[in-house]
Amino acid sequence: MHRKLFVAAALAATLPATTMAQGFTATTIVVGQSAATSGPASELGIEMRAGALAYFNAINARGGVNGRRIELRTLDDGYEPDRSLANTRRFVETDQAFALFGYVGTPTTLASMPVFTRAQVPLVGPFTGAEAFRKPFNRYIFNVRASYFAETDKLVDLLATLKLQRIAVFYQNDAYGKAGLEGVERATKARNMPIAGTATVERNSSDVKAAVAALSKLDPQAVIMIGAYNSCAAFIKAMKAAGIHAQFLNVSFVGSRALAAELGSEGRGVGVSQVVPFPWNIGTPVVKEYQKLLPAEGGKENFSFTSLEGFIAAKVMVEGLRRAGRDLTREKFVAALETMSDYDVGGFTVTYTPSDHSGSRFVELTAIGRDGAFIR
Repeated sequence: MHRKLFVAAALAATLPATTMAQGFTATTIVVGQSAATSGPASELGIEMRAGALAYFNAINARGGVNGRRIELRTLDDGYEPDRSLANTRRFVETDQAFALFGYVGTPTTLASMPVFTRAQVPLVGPFTGAEAFRKPFNRYIFNVRASYFAETDKLVDLLATLKLQRIAVFYQNDAYGKAGLEGVERATKARNMPIAGTATVERNSSDVKAAVAALSKLDPQAVIMIGAYNSCAAFIKAMKAAGIHAQFLNVSFVGSRALAAELGSEGRGVGVSQVVPFPWNIGTPVVKEYQKLLPAEGGKENFSFTSLEGFIAAKVMVEGLRRAGRDLTREKFVAALETMSDYDVGGFTVTYTPSDHSGSRFVELTAIGRDGAFIR
């Protein structure tokens, strides 16, 4: 063991100081992730990390990428912007992470963006569909998932097809909720469908009394929700208790598995737009690979859309590192990712160019079925 440590240290010593400052040695690449692993939104961070680790660990077991193992360091931010900012400063200034990965949430990522952008440290696969990470273009953000605009357009299109007119919006009172609300407003305006009313909930809160009082008066036929699983579940239960049996629809960030668990028997029929393939369809190659590797991290019962997204984002990151080559720098990594045109991770494609880091535009609709299982 001591000999291995000595050899690794000797190899690291031969690397230029600028290389060490870029977050890697001859044998290791440090990757930082700020995500909620405690608090009301913890399932999102835990699942995202589990999916990523399932793939990173499999790659490390085969010798890593170009001889370097990936070390994913996750710091808990509790889904609070100030904690995410502090974590990012630590990654950039102290840990000197090579890259950032899988940040969870719009407000948390938004707070951190000036720090990693200024330091030119790339972020791959943030778990957010907000337009702020797409426009204006940021060279150091590589989205994997489709945008909230794409998701809300799909949801509104469904309601238009069903000819439902009284549409309300329940959204989180922060950057995430407002990004989703803007998407709904754009989609309804394009179809001449007025929004009947809106109501909010605070981040990391399940106090939905005011929102239920406001929206139940409207007797909406459908409610589009832009929130996390704890507040959305509380809202749906309270609306049903008030006698409102609308079509409840969520965007993917809600955390589908956790939402179904929170709702229990009251979840049947609740819709969720998804930005990754169906995690139980092994006919999709990436899902088959994911199902083979994930149990090592969390068990078969933990298959979910969120952990699959972490798995896919990890595959994208590894491919970028592979293309960047052994003579690694952050700029080479960025340039390598930008060569990925219709890159197929296994039935799911991602595209980047030097002027567009949108990644994927894949969106499909699902619903909670019997016993909390999801159906397409």
